[in-house]
Amino acid sequence: MQSVIIENVNKKYSDKIHALKNISFDVQKSEIFGLVGPDGAGKSTLFNIMTTLLFADSGSVNLLGYDVETDYLKVRQVIGYLPGVFSLYPDLTVEENLRFFAVMYKSSLKENMELIRPIWRQIEPFKKRKAGKLSGGMKQKLALCCALIHKPELLFLDEPTTGVDPVSRKEFWEILKNIQQKGITVIVSTPYMDEATRCDRVCLMQSGEIIKIDTPFNIIHDFKGELYSLHTTTIFPLLQAMEHCPVKSIYYPYGEYLHVVFYENHQNILPKFIRFLNENNLNYSNINKISPSIEDCFIELIELKKM
Repeated sequence: MQSVIIENVNKKYSDKIHALKNISFDVQKSEIFGLVGPDGAGKSTLFNIMTTLLFADSGSVNLLGYDVETDYLKVRQVIGYLPGVFSLYPDLTVEENLRFFAVMYKSSLKENMELIRPIWRQIEPFKKRKAGKLSGGMKQKLALCCALIHKPELLFLDEPTTGVDPVSRKEFWEILKNIQQKGITVIVSTPYMDEATRCDRVCLMQSGEIIKIDTPFNIIHDFKGELYSLHTTTIFPLLQAMEHCPVKSIYYPYGEYLHVVFYENHQNILPKFIRFLNENNLNYSNINKISPSIEDCFIELIELKKM
């Protein structure tokens, strides 16, 4: 059963800013579906359209059988939304915020406590603290409780772990898995490529376009090149030299490493590449073939599209 059906959605903010270009996909019930891409990819614009906060220029969005434009009041009753910025009342306590949203949705803490209990246990010790005084991770957990207090069928999370510490990020994703088990469909956007592997399916986006939609496993399995990593303490001279490398490749910095993707026979091409490095007196060590990550796959898809 499909919880979300999006067909040919377009959105322009001006003649020069085409935020969304013919976006189409569907999301199955109880699926964790990820929108993954860098800032400016169009994720938040798409979220605003799906959550009835913005009209598309063309195309259609259907959530749980309701059109987001003609049935927007019904849509708002069956979805939960955690926006990209903290949007609760900072001068109200944790408990006051939760009770306020329960009343607003004509629900109650008692009625839906079972759904939010695993999250509530973590923030209950701070229930008398002002929401504005919470840590980043605790703020997101409170916001998630408020988004779930009316037991929505569909939950939208716009970059929920941005600015959150690694431990809280891990906890947050464990919470999402528990929510999924309750039968709630989750759509989450993130700029963090490593989080894509936690989704059932991901939609990779760039400059308002869909690059690929598939499971994380299939995206990694479809990587076309041979990926190598080499450590260097002089990344910028190495990048400059790579502009003149005779070996056809895609290359990009990855922390203190350079990732290089070859598309010719790597048994013959690797010695040629090493000879190029040595002839140019480039500092490097530990050239190893490695398995690609989602981030490597994303970069490959973008770069191959340019070729």
